[in-house]
Amino acid sequence: MPTPTMGKFQNITQQYFLKWIFSNCVGAIDGKHVRIKALKNSVSLFYNHKDYHSMGMLAVVDADYKFTAIDVGSYGREGDDGIFLKSEIG
Repeated sequence: MPTPTMGKFQNITQQYFLKWIFSNCVGAIDGKHVRIKALKNSVSLFYNHKDYHSMGMLAVVDADYKFTAIDVGSYGREGDDGIFLKSEIG
């Protein structure tokens, strides 16, 4: 994915305001645990609190629900905040 420029951020902010009446917003962020088959020798790194193996995905979208940034492949035991802090997004 291309790195967003200042102009892109300004456009996203304008779209959020025009479409959703939400000012000073450059994206909506959310995380998801994607269920996976247990990897060999993964121990418990990918085992999450919901009692299955998963990888974490974190995504940021613009006002039209189009991805502007993603982070995929974090350990399943990590929460959205931990993924965000160690990602390029954070």
